[in-house]
Amino acid sequence: MTDKFDFKKEFKELYMPKTKPMIIDVPEIIFIMIDGKGNPNTCKEYKNAMEVLYGLSYSIKMSKMSGTQPDGYFEYVVPPLEGLWWTNGERFDGIHIKNKDEFCWTSMIRQPNFVTVEVFETAKKVLTKKKPNLDLSLARLEVFNEGKCAQIMHIGSFDDEPSTIKVLEEFIVEAGYQNDISEKRKHHEIYLSDPRKVSSEKLKTVIRHPIV
Repeated sequence: MTDKFDFKKEFKELYMPKTKPMIIDVPEIIFIMIDGKGNPNTCKEYKNAMEVLYGLSYSIKMSKMSGTQPDGYFEYVVPPLEGLWWTNGERFDGIHIKNKDEFCWTSMIRQPNFVTVEVFETAKKVLTKKKPNLDLSLARLEVFNEGKCAQIMHIGSFDDEPSTIKVLEEFIVEAGYQNDISEKRKHHEIYLSDPRKVSSEKLKTVIRHPIV
């Protein structure tokens, strides 16, 4: 049996950094994205976003089962969930978190390069038939060009991220760069662990900040 293409293994520099910070040039990547606002632990908007993102991603992945796979299709593992985070009215650095209800976010899952607008729209139709009550209106397909960034692996609870981010920020300055978080470039997290299956102290999260 042919091994499935695993983006995490094939692009280790993007998904498997060490707990020591590093600089990386992130290439253009295709994502399905959904924007929203609110505490991810409690708001319905975030729950809906998760259902839509995974529903669309798996609809595309499983298209082979119905013989409707797109041109260029290959066997692959659905990439991990990612998130861009910010708050309105102030620069969000991931350290000074006051009220999670004020979070603004873009949740997203990477897609293989064979996923075109046509493939995306077909997946939406398939998912709508399966789950007609699911709101797909906010989902979009976008090519994301993140550029030069600094990143680090955080191991532990999401609430303990500030200490790791401080290490990352110190590294950015020492390396001769400056943090470039702005309205266009955001605090970025990649979730490598499933919180439902992994204890909080063992969660692995890539934390990535844009730099200039």
